[in-house]
Amino acid sequence: MSDSEWITRKDHGGGVFEIRLGRGPVNALTPEFLNQIKAEFDAIAVDPDIRAVILTSPFKVFSAGMDLKAAREFDIPRQQAVVRGLNEAFLAIYACPKPVVAAINGAAIAGGMFFVLCSDVRVVMAKTKFGLAEVQVGVDFPVGPLEIARATLDGNIARRLMLTGQTIGPIAARNFNLVDIIADDAEDLMGYALKEARTLAELPAGAFASIKRQLRGDTITKIETAMAAGANEPANGWFTEETVPAMTKVIG
Repeated sequence: MSDSEWITRKDHGGGVFEIRLGRGPVNALTPEFLNQIKAEFDAIAVDPDIRAVILTSPFKVFSAGMDLKAAREFDIPRQQAVVRGLNEAFLAIYACPKPVVAAINGAAIAGGMFFVLCSDVRVVMAKTKFGLAEVQVGVDFPVGPLEIARATLDGNIARRLMLTGQTIGPIAARNFNLVDIIADDAEDLMGYALKEARTLAELPAGAFASIKRQLRGDTITKIETAMAAGANEPANGWFTEETVPAMTKVIG
């Protein structure tokens, strides 16, 4: 694999690769960035040299979701491109047959939260925050993120996050089983993530991939079926008359 514009990778040995998301300053999600993420995970899925992946970011915010200032100007084709990108990129991570460890060093909000929900092990740094702010910016969930949220969140935390858009901290996230390990600092974060990834990399790869598919297959099929039926190209776009005013209010 070769580096793409916003994604770099580092070989930690033993089949463990770090995938660094580097679209500064907050890994804002655009169709182009999402397409690169999909391509990266499509390649990871079939690369025999990769046995586990660690997702990282060099920024204080892991990912803040969409760039709202740019999104306010999106026409219908651009809105469709974002929906397609969200569906396909997060499905590629969620369905990846290799172990995925998320090392979250900063806030993961809205679309950025799905890097957490799609991963297999979640290691986070203290003082991070998590949220699904779509309701605050006047959009609903494309089918891919929606089905992943349904599969990974229990009813009460889904209600708390998805219906209010409010954020929670790492302790609450661990209590709700959204994260597994809380690290004190960046050094510990990477240390824990490497330990988890190396442990997962030693598992029989075929058995891991098969069991992961058993656990996630129904959700994957729902997403693939909906995309085949046209969910990637909503005829009227993604936004409603509420969206731009809500985005403008959030931006301030």
